[in-house]
Amino acid sequence: MPIHDQGYRRYQGTRAPVGHAWLVMAKAGLRTLFSKRAFIALMLLAWIPFVVRVVQLYAATNLPQATFLAPDIRMFRRFLEIQELFLFFITIYAGAGLIANDRRANALQIYLARPLTRFEYILGKFAVLMALLLFVTWVPALLLVAVQILFSGSLQFFLDNLILVPAITVLSFVQATAIASAMLALSSLSRSSRYVGVLYAGLIFFSQAMYGVLLAITTDSRMAWVSLPLDLGQVGDAIFRLPLRFEIPLWLAIAMIVSLIVASGVVLERRVRGVEIVA
Repeated sequence: MPIHDQGYRRYQGTRAPVGHAWLVMAKAGLRTLFSKRAFIALMLLAWIPFVVRVVQLYAATNLPQATFLAPDIRMFRRFLEIQELFLFFITIYAGAGLIANDRRANALQIYLARPLTRFEYILGKFAVLMALLLFVTWVPALLLVAVQILFSGSLQFFLDNLILVPAITVLSFVQATAIASAMLALSSLSRSSRYVGVLYAGLIFFSQAMYGVLLAITTDSRMAWVSLPLDLGQVGDAIFRLPLRFEIPLWLAIAMIVSLIVASGVVLERRVRGVEIVA
């Protein structure tokens, strides 16, 4: 039976736009996480404070005797503070294995052998964690603003607090960027997601404990800069234009956050490689 040469045929499929490969990784990562019931339960649990605040807003609007529940800018700041607990658990659950699992399976060589740059790989992983963290901070906080307007039937509260939406947005993105950067850097240092989770938790608790010891010795809060959560808290208070709770200069807290992000970027640049070089 003769075999006829078909010759060259032009590719008829669709081509992804150049520079959009990170979206594929982000979508795949989110799809994998939301396929797990335990993670869905954690995300639903993180939205319980939102439901509580909605009930508070409804009571403050419809019950004359509940004037003490009236919302103010501090309520939204406290809401984001409460969400920090859920940020901690979501970061460990979703972020510890983002790069560590790929390193354990030697998948980095496969990923970076394809038309996928290191920047796109890191950006895809970063987008996964950023989306999850913003989903439990930025999104519910903005929804609370909308709910308050809906229940009150007036824009007066919004107009009296024009700083509220920008403050929520800036603080949520600063938190998510710092936390996601730190976790990705730690995830790139090991092949064990469990070890990365323990390391992240240890760093958070150790820095808090170190501040507690320094506070007991010096009896002031000038050393709060040693703890990332406290640096974020100081910056958050400044963004919401509330009195600062620590005596550390605001510029120092900002410098520590920026230094963490830059250091995390340096670690990722050195650890995420197609071929691991052993000196």
